[in-house]
Amino acid sequence: MMNSKILSILAAAGLWIASGAVLAQTGGLSRTVVGRADVSVPGREAVVARVEVAPGGRAGRHTHPGDEISYVMEGEAQLLIDGQPPRMVKAGESFVVPAGVVHDAHNPGSSPARVIGVYVVEKGKPLASPAP
Repeated sequence: MMNSKILSILAAAGLWIASGAVLAQTGGLSRTVVGRADVSVPGREAVVARVEVAPGGRAGRHTHPGDEISYVMEGEAQLLIDGQPPRMVKAGESFVVPAGVVHDAHNPGSSPARVIGVYVVEKGKPLASPAP
């Protein structure tokens, strides 16, 4: 039988995971981490995620503590990277967002935009942070 300390730790972990899932899905974006591993650059890791932007949804202006390298599997989205003109990315295309650069994505279509994102980021930092 589990003691109350272990049950408390498991309950806290469950709440932390659930709150992260809710935060990741606000604004029409959901991000599901499917892999994480160290890379050859000290202090960095690669995070692989399935990303979906709902029809009419927005990712919200944000940054990453490292480079984002993404491939659009389905649908299309308008990619908004600060300092660059807006551009549409569609299934079969890829894009790169440099570390720390503010960006957003908007899905103006009627079907979800599904992307595989690879983030080479600083270990111990949040994968994404909101930007003004």
